[in-house]
Amino acid sequence: MVGGSGEYYVSKKNLPGFSKVMDLLAAVVDIGHPTFASCFGFQMMVQALGGRIIYDPDNMEVGTYELQLSEGGKKDELFRYLPPTFMAQLGHKDRADRLPEGVINLASSVNSRFQAMRIPEKPIWATQFHPELTREENLKRFHRYLDGYASMMSREEVEETLARFSDSPETKDLIPRFLRTVFD
Repeated sequence: MVGGSGEYYVSKKNLPGFSKVMDLLAAVVDIGHPTFASCFGFQMMVQALGGRIIYDPDNMEVGTYELQLSEGGKKDELFRYLPPTFMAQLGHKDRADRLPEGVINLASSVNSRFQAMRIPEKPIWATQFHPELTREENLKRFHRYLDGYASMMSREEVEETLARFSDSPETKDLIPRFLRTVFD
């Protein structure tokens, strides 16, 4: 499992030991070790495999957003159980501008055409969204990082963002399904 981070940005490469983490993720993919990555983990995986992550605060997604499965997502052994359109918890300013060659794009949103990916023929998935978070947990996360978000948002935008948080019941089984798919 490779999780999120509100403190570090792939676009800024400000994680201590950034290049070593990139090498580690590339090696994990090379050997096909079962992996699920979310948010910052997704971005690191994209970058490690030759995709491109950009800093894009104008298209940041904070709160609960509607996502759409791609055709690849509708056929994927993990994602095909999600409805074609579903709600997901998000919190990011970096986003994938280009996925690595050969990966399968599984989902998109209005602001970000790459919300999830699969490494073909390997038990490796990654999501820009947070399937591990509930509405309440994501709201708590927003409050934790509010200073960073508020520096880019007006008070009105903060209020609009707070109103955007809702439940995302469709994604709550994604990680348990990953574990059953890979380890059963």
